[in-house]
Amino acid sequence: MCGIVGYVGEREAQDILMSGLRRLEYRGYDSSGIAVINSKKNTISLRKSPGKINALDRLIKGKPLSGAIGIAHTRWATHGAPTQPNAHPHQDCKGEIALAHNGIIENFEILKNRLIKEGHTFHSQTDTEVIVHLIEKFYKNIPLEEAVRCALKLLVGSFAIGVISLREPEKLVGARSGSPLILGLGKNENFLASDAPAVLESTRDIVFLDEDEVVVLTKDSFKITDLKGSPIIKKSVRVNWDITQAQKNGFKHFMLKEINEQPKILESLINSRIDKESGKINFEEQNIPEDKLKNIKNIFIVACGTAYHAGLVGKYILESICSIPTQIDVSSEFRYRELLIGPDTLVMAISQSGETADTLAGVREAKKHGASVLSICNVLGSTLTRESDGIIYTHAGPEIGVASTKAYTAQLTVLYLLAFYLAGIRNILSHAKISKYLDELRKIPKQQESILKEQNNIARLARKHSHLGSFLYLGRNINYPSALEGALKLKEISYIPAEGYAAGEMKHGPIALIDEYRAVVCIAPASKVYEKMVSNIQEIRSRHGRIIAIASEGDKEMMELTKEVIYIPKAEELFSPLLVAFPLQLIAYHIAVKRGCDVDQPRNLAKSVTVE
Repeated sequence: MCGIVGYVGEREAQDILMSGLRRLEYRGYDSSGIAVINSKKNTISLRKSPGKINALDRLIKGKPLSGAIGIAHTRWATHGAPTQPNAHPHQDCKGEIALAHNGIIENFEILKNRLIKEGHTFHSQTDTEVIVHLIEKFYKNIPLEEAVRCALKLLVGSFAIGVISLREPEKLVGARSGSPLILGLGKNENFLASDAPAVLESTRDIVFLDEDEVVVLTKDSFKITDLKGSPIIKKSVRVNWDITQAQKNGFKHFMLKEINEQPKILESLINSRIDKESGKINFEEQNIPEDKLKNIKNIFIVACGTAYHAGLVGKYILESICSIPTQIDVSSEFRYRELLIGPDTLVMAISQSGETADTLAGVREAKKHGASVLSICNVLGSTLTRESDGIIYTHAGPEIGVASTKAYTAQLTVLYLLAFYLAGIRNILSHAKISKYLDELRKIPKQQESILKEQNNIARLARKHSHLGSFLYLGRNINYPSALEGALKLKEISYIPAEGYAAGEMKHGPIALIDEYRAVVCIAPASKVYEKMVSNIQEIRSRHGRIIAIASEGDKEMMELTKEVIYIPKAEELFSPLLVAFPLQLIAYHIAVKRGCDVDQPRNLAKSVTVE
């Protein structure tokens, strides 16, 4: 979950590395550090600081670094507290090697004890430091990349690393296994990074490293090998993300910007996936044969966090539209279950980053059982997309805010389109019926824009309730997952305890929580379960609960039940989660801002969870 940036070229490395590091801060912000080779002084200059990157920035402004090759790191702590000694990069005993690492080394204690007995001195509590000492151990009369390969063969766990050495000051070595790492190719310069946004200011030509691959970068070349040293030939991919998508563009926070981007993203996604002339849905990167999809007997969705909530909505969609039995698991549970799946099962993996460790492990387990894997992902060339049989990209652009917003609604949109596609090829729905649904889906972005026009009203309501100690979110049917997602958003960025429940379950325990010190957010748009939802609201009202309702425009009955109503446009019930998401995201955002929380970088979280 940490972020790594490396540079080798002709420019001063310090500013390039710091710029890249800022674009990766969403991956972790407990501490940060930078190491640059100063060839004139024949030293590795190192600066490290606990806290966010601003602290490191202040440090290097007082003590700047000079050199054209270096590595930098922003940390999400696993082993060892966020302190200066535990910050990366780490060095060997002589200070000749510097290394940054993303991942977890599971056997580090065994390796560390051996190295201490051999005379190595450790200065941190991290698992990472064993790697640089192992490289030092093997780095005798062999090149740096060979010493790296020797060290990596002893590791158990996951890693993406960047390494520099005084003895070979023209080389930047990287390697990965279980954690993401990409190369950026420039003119007279090359880059190493955990994710593409770190290098987009300088290049859009990217090479994605695969499992157990090692790369040697100089300013003019790159060479990739496996752990045995055998060469691997790879071509670069052109990434067309707009760099402005990774900037705030006048918004106070990335999260607010990304909330407001959603209508345009969904409109673009819908238009690009539906052929204007034929009305057919196309997924050009989806490589699973149509005959295979026609004959699948069940679907299993695996995902984590917000993507899991999108998958829960997907279960409702797929079963109601396609009549395909659909199950869903959080990835961390799926990978350890006794799986009753096989060649007739389609496993759908949903992940914004495509690097989520538990989801990747689940996919690999599914493939062992012979299932086909279809991934829904936002990041071009990510590990998940390379290991799946079929891919559908969400094309949401880089999402910088740690709490997912636009990726969530893009995932939902893909799930709707996929359901209609499957219903068509399996002859579940007629072309006319599918076209009618698609016409309704096309209306959603404009309806979302109308909700955004009411942001000030939602903000006032959110601020009014920001002092409360806890929240309960209730929804039914296809909006039960919306309740879970609303509660997660609030927990993530405001640190207020919040729970999401199926409203019918309230009387089986959660009703004991109802009092004047908490708010109950009731998701009650027009639907076949509307009257049931009203009954639940009446039960809360009779116990003097504070009710915030999300209802469809024109619902006068709701205004009689509570004064706090957020109205959304009336839409086909099936598509209501795409509208409900907006007030839920805005409530969480404005409560967090009112409470003075760091919205884009909430404590203890990271954007891409690449460790188990």
